[in-house]
Amino acid sequence: MNPIRLVAVVLIIAGALALAYGGFSYTKDSTAVKLGPLELTVKEKETVNVPLWAGIGAIVVGGVLLVAGGKRG
Repeated sequence: MNPIRLVAVVLIIAGALALAYGGFSYTKDSTAVKLGPLELTVKEKETVNVPLWAGIGAIVVGGVLLVAGGKRG
C-alpha cells in the first residue's frame, strides 16, 4: 500500500470517529500550590469538541486521496 492511500484510509477512519464521538477528553495534571516540600496537584478533565465540518472534511479529503492515489498507482 503506497503512502498516499495509507494517509487516505487514516483520514477516512479519523473522520468517521470524529462524527461518531464528536470529541474526546483527557486529564491534565497541574500544580496548584507549592510550599517548600509540600505540593498540591489538581487533575483537570479537559474536553475537546471536534466540529462536524472537520469530520466530514476529513472523510471527503480521504476519499479524494484514495481515488487519486488509486489512479496513479
